[in-house]
Amino acid sequence: MTRKRKSPVEDIGRRARRREKARDDPGSSPLRGLGVFGMIGWSIAVPTVGGAFLGLWLDRHLPQAFNWTLALILGGVALGSFIAWAWASKEANDNGSEHDDD
Repeated sequence: MTRKRKSPVEDIGRRARRREKARDDPGSSPLRGLGVFGMIGWSIAVPTVGGAFLGLWLDRHLPQAFNWTLALILGGVALGSFIAWAWASKEANDNGSEHDDD
C-alpha cells in the first residue's frame, strides 16, 4: 500500500514547528558533555573523600578489628556510584522526552 500524501499546508506547518523547536532548543554543546563528566566525577569523589576522613577519625577514636577508613571509602564509592547512576538515568530520561518527534 502507498502512504497518503499530506497536503502542502500540513507539510509547511510541520517544517515550521521543527524549525521553531530547533531554534528554541539548539541541542547540547561539547561543554555540556564536560559538565556531565564533572558532575559524575564529583558525585563519586565527595562521598569517597568524606568516607575517608570519617574513617580516619573513627580509627583514632573507636578502634576496631577492621579498618574504618577502608570500609568507609568503599561505602563512599558505592554511595557515589549510586548517586551518579541515578543522576545519569534522570538526565537520560529528561533528554529522551525532549527529543520526541511529532
